[in-house]
Parts: sequence; structure tokens; C-alpha cells
Amino acid sequence: MAVELRASQALKLLHDFEFELVHEAAADLSARQLAVLLTVYLGAPPHTVRGLAAKLKVTKPVITRALDTMGRLELLTRRRDATDRRNVIVQRTVKGALYVERLGDLLVAKAKDLPR
Repeated sequence: MAVELRASQALKLLHDFEFELVHEAAADLSARQLAVLLTVYLGAPPHTVRGLAAKLKVTKPVITRALDTMGRLELLTRRRDATDRRNVIVQRTVKGALYVERLGDLLVAKAKDLPR
């Protein structure tokens, strides 16, 4: 089902969503960190630091910094690939899955509040 929004509605939705995120007690992620998180949770695994960097068109250090933050928040974990020690596998966590589910619920709620 396609949802059609005017530009002003889309911006209002983004504003209200972000406003709620920065005012709740949960993790306040940057846009880049959120992109990494959603790429991992919405895409099929496995995810590697190298693969995420390529997909998001950023450097590996950018991904590493984002993962450092999300690791401290227990939203994602990392481990070395046993078959190729050069690769770092990025894994989902229960806490991260609940956080992403909350993001989805929040976005749906804010979309329902949009003026028609």
C-alpha cells in the first residue's frame, strides 16, 4: 500500500518523529547511526562493517564509530568472522530489536496525527 504525502506533511512527520526521539529517555541516535541501525535490522544478515560502509557510501571508520556508540547502548554487537578474521560481523540484539520496533510504532503514531 503506497502512502502519498505532500512535502509539507513529510517534513512535519520527520519533525514530529525526531522531536519525540530527542525528548524521550531512550537512546538519541544521529541520522547516520539510525541509518546503520535500520540497515542492519531491515536487511537480511549477515552484515559486515565493510558491507555497511559500502552500502551507506561512507568509510569503515564512520561505521566503526557508529557501532561503538550502538554497542555501548546494546543495540548491536560485533564479532570477528571465524572463517575470515578480516571481517567483522554486525549482529542484532534483543534490546536493539525492541528499540527498532518502538521506532516503527512511534512513526506510525506520528503519521496518524498528520493533518489531512
